[in-house]
Amino acid sequence: MSTVAGLILAAGKGTRMKSELPKVLHEVCGTPMVSLALEALKEAGLSHVTVVIGHGGDKVQEELGDAVSFAWQHEQKGTGHAVRMAQEALLGHCDHVVVIPGDTPLLSGEAISQLLQAHLASGAAASVLTCEVAEPKGYGRIVREGGAFARIVEEKDASPEVKALKEVNSGVYAFHTAKLFAALPRVGAANAQGEEYLTDVLALLLQDGDRVEALPFDDADILMGVNDRWSLAEADALLRRKILRRLADSGVTIVDPNSTYISPQVKIGPDTIIEPQTYITGQSVIGRNCHIGPSTRIKRSVIGDGTYVYFSHVADAELGDGVKVGPFAHLRPGSQLGAGTKIGNFVEVKNAQLGPKVSANHLSYIGDATVGAGTNIGAGTITCNYDGFQKHRTTIGENVFVGSNSTLVAPVELGNGSFVAAGSVITKNVQGDALAFGRARQEVKEGWAVQWRAKFKK
Repeated sequence: MSTVAGLILAAGKGTRMKSELPKVLHEVCGTPMVSLALEALKEAGLSHVTVVIGHGGDKVQEELGDAVSFAWQHEQKGTGHAVRMAQEALLGHCDHVVVIPGDTPLLSGEAISQLLQAHLASGAAASVLTCEVAEPKGYGRIVREGGAFARIVEEKDASPEVKALKEVNSGVYAFHTAKLFAALPRVGAANAQGEEYLTDVLALLLQDGDRVEALPFDDADILMGVNDRWSLAEADALLRRKILRRLADSGVTIVDPNSTYISPQVKIGPDTIIEPQTYITGQSVIGRNCHIGPSTRIKRSVIGDGTYVYFSHVADAELGDGVKVGPFAHLRPGSQLGAGTKIGNFVEVKNAQLGPKVSANHLSYIGDATVGAGTNIGAGTITCNYDGFQKHRTTIGENVFVGSNSTLVAPVELGNGSFVAAGSVITKNVQGDALAFGRARQEVKEGWAVQWRAKFKK
């Protein structure tokens, strides 16, 4: 069985982006473009991937980590030169290689799979994915002779007759690895760009008597490359519509597609409703029969069935079934909410584990804490977790009642079934079923207000 690797070309400067960030790290639907390229290759079954990096390569390495190997192109001399830089990583390690750009965020795993399957079945030395477009300006044209692939001509090198052709190069290729690297040293730079074109390899292979296939794909959206901020926004809009349509087809209600933003990695169960102005990004998973939004942001979080989150921010959190969050709640990284827990308005939770049916409905901060099942956190309760140097934990047992406006100074523990009187400052552990209060005793001076007002009368 043939072994196949993937190669992502991600070394370009992207000068038209006018950014210090490498072009391939700009996000489309909440995901860096180079990560979308990697996901497309993985969807097509390619687990061994090399990324050619150059401008800002250190940042690309940081983003992708150990998921891929890297090859450096220190001078940008064209796509052919970029592929040559990956020779050590590929030649002798795989029979075939799929080459894709790092800045075409709408390229799908389906398109790559179709190309690769046809390439392997045909026995071709090279195959290129093509599309028919009404406005081919800017794309390399596919020239056929007698219906068979003849060559690719770049826009700047094309004659008027060639420019009239509608079939264009997608920039996605499959190559027999050994034949690819045998042809690359013969690629010259005698063209309008003064660069080594990868497309010239196809013509060289034909000259050698090898078979080259041009395989049409019916979705021309995959062609869309990102070269500036406006095309970045256009790509985002196109991909977003595809994501929302896929979710709608799976049983998710999208109330307003024009104001809903969901990353491609997100998974949402059927009968969930997504309200307007909702952003869901990263590897988020949302269960069935949930109600999310309006005006909610969820990042890299797992949300159980039947959960309601609205007017709130949730990041790196886990919510069980039947949880209610909002309005105006903030769940920060490390938040874990048990089934049936309620987090209300202006409540912030950070690095805290709350058991089932915990209630914190108003104006509280729960940080670096463990809260047992059935506990009530009164309005205005604060866990004081930071002493200026270190964070400390608060441990609250099951079925505890914490009165309003209480301050729990960590490290401190409240036993199961204990009560904390409203307005208390708790600095010592409280045993189970005990009542704790720590506040000044109330004193009433009758008639004092009359005397005070008289003092200031003229």
